[in-house]
Parts: sequence; structure tokens; C-alpha cells
Amino acid sequence: MSFMDTLKGKLGMSKDKAGDVAREHGDKIDTGIDKAGRAADDRTGGKYSDKIDTGTDKAKGAVDDYGNHGGGQGSA
Repeated sequence: MSFMDTLKGKLGMSKDKAGDVAREHGDKIDTGIDKAGRAADDRTGGKYSDKIDTGTDKAKGAVDDYGNHGGGQGSA
């Protein structure tokens, strides 16, 4: 199950609505992902910085892809 599928399942969103939210609020979602990554990095004392950075980059990429291709009015 992908990150976006898990997220929309937890939020109870349809595919179209999740795509619309990702498209309209992608910058805020990215900010939240960065904040969560910083918090995790702080809690681990920087021990897993490279893995956290990779994870946050992949999560932001998934949000961007979903917003562009995953549903809602802008999907192809």
C-alpha cells in the first residue's frame, strides 16, 4: 500500500478528493513533512539524518505525483 493510499484511508478521502487536496495544499503538506522529518531527526540525535532525508523526499515526491496524476480534476 502506498503512502498516499494509507493517508487517504486514514483521512477517509476519496481518490478524487485526495488528489484535489494534494494539488491545492501541496506546499502546506510539504512543510508538514519537513517539520515531521526535523522532529524525527531531533529525536534521534541526527543518527538517521540521511534516511530521514530520503524518506521525506520520497513522501514529498509521492504527494506531488498524486496531486498531478492521482485523482481529481487535473488527472489525465
